[in-house]
Amino acid sequence: MSFNDNVQLDPSQVQDRRGMGRGTKIGGGIGGGVILLLAALFGINPQLLEGLTGTTAGQQGQSQGSAPACGTGADADARLDCRIVGTVNSLNAFWPDYLAQYNTKYPRPETVIFTGGTNTGCGAATSEVGPFYCPADTTAYFDPGFFQELVDRFGSSGGPLAQEYVVAHEFGHHVQNLLGNLDRAQQDPQGPQSGAVRVELQADCYAGLWAHYATTTNDPHTGQPFLDPLKEKDLQDALSAASAVGDDRIQKAATGRVSPESWTHGSSAQRQKWFYRGYTTGDINQCDTFGVATP
Repeated sequence: MSFNDNVQLDPSQVQDRRGMGRGTKIGGGIGGGVILLLAALFGINPQLLEGLTGTTAGQQGQSQGSAPACGTGADADARLDCRIVGTVNSLNAFWPDYLAQYNTKYPRPETVIFTGGTNTGCGAATSEVGPFYCPADTTAYFDPGFFQELVDRFGSSGGPLAQEYVVAHEFGHHVQNLLGNLDRAQQDPQGPQSGAVRVELQADCYAGLWAHYATTTNDPHTGQPFLDPLKEKDLQDALSAASAVGDDRIQKAATGRVSPESWTHGSSAQRQKWFYRGYTTGDINQCDTFGVATP
């Protein structure tokens, strides 16, 4: 999904900490780090994966970064960091008015781009964490290397909406935090019917909900839509990314087997299903993953 070239991006909504974080740096690069993260998330014994990662620990210093130099939609089409900025701008323009229909205020979350490691309200994070939302500081964190990792290791499309879906999913967790559903993941942390899976699938549905309205959500500076009309390939790109981060697909890639009892995010088919439901209905009421027997 391409950006309108003339829209004005607001880079002040994103803080850039690349190369300035703090924490354990993974010497094998983001690939090894992502494998270890996925092992932790999906109930895989990390010792089984030691030969795949080749990681070493080291420390980084900490300092403050500035927002990326991204000015227009054309920059968002040309650069991944600017695409993150543009997607954040679009999400922050969409959710306040949408949630106002349900008498819910939308305090804007913070957004951080980092590499290596960074401090967060949820503790020190490293590249192995990949994209995540921390409710303690209401901030979404993104290491841009994760998007290439999805393509190289897990076969996701590298198209724009595949990347934008990931950003929109993390903002979906912020919306869940506002609505009081996010903590249900901790109450029932794993398994195919668990609260954790239902929380992640709902965030996928919220990402699809944003995609439904993204081409009519306007840049407040120019009054023009942030994004050009969605094409079929764009939708397939997003569904490809949703499939790539399914528990079953990642477990099989890492260990050669699938263990539903340790799922925390849902299968590839489930993740595609709920993103598509949000996209086709444009109705947050259709994203009630807690109200169905089988999500």
